Amino acid sequence: MKRLLSLPVMLLLCCMPLLHSCGIYSLSGASIAGKTINIRTLENRALNVVPTLSPTLTDKLRNRILSQTGLAAVNTDEVDYDMRGVITGYNVSISGMQSTTQASNNRLTISVEIDFKNKIDEKASFKQTFSRFADFSATQQLQSVEAALIEDIGNQIADDIFNKAFVNW
Repeated sequence: MKRLLSLPVMLLLCCMPLLHSCGIYSLSGASIAGKTINIRTLENRALNVVPTLSPTLTDKLRNRILSQTGLAAVNTDEVDYDMRGVITGYNVSISGMQSTTQASNNRLTISVEIDFKNKIDEKASFKQTFSRFADFSATQQLQSVEAALIEDIGNQIADDIFNKAFVNW
């Protein structure tokens, strides 16, 4: 019985280098036909500007794409994929009420508009706004939880953009 279970595992291990080396598929489910990408720094046009937001979100997006695809990041227009974006929203709102006069939770929402050009397959290009939020207690000051919220929301937005651009499920 042990031998029967190990046969599929060994077969999979033998085939993985072949699948990975062709550069078309990755273990994340991404379908990659190109070799290069230009991920431009996200421009912050939100009404509430947080100085660290643009570099933080750009780095999260860049790290997510480069770690999952094997694409080479270059700063030129002669690339297979070109990604640029604008941070369009950074808003705090009330998401829950404790009583008619007191908030129980606040919500930070971040929105990013992405313009993705797939120069190999123009039909896969898109321009779309991605928006995510995270709630925090109204008893907390935004400044005390802001970095953690940006981290969490940034990871979610980076995943959403990556999935839209490269995962065709």
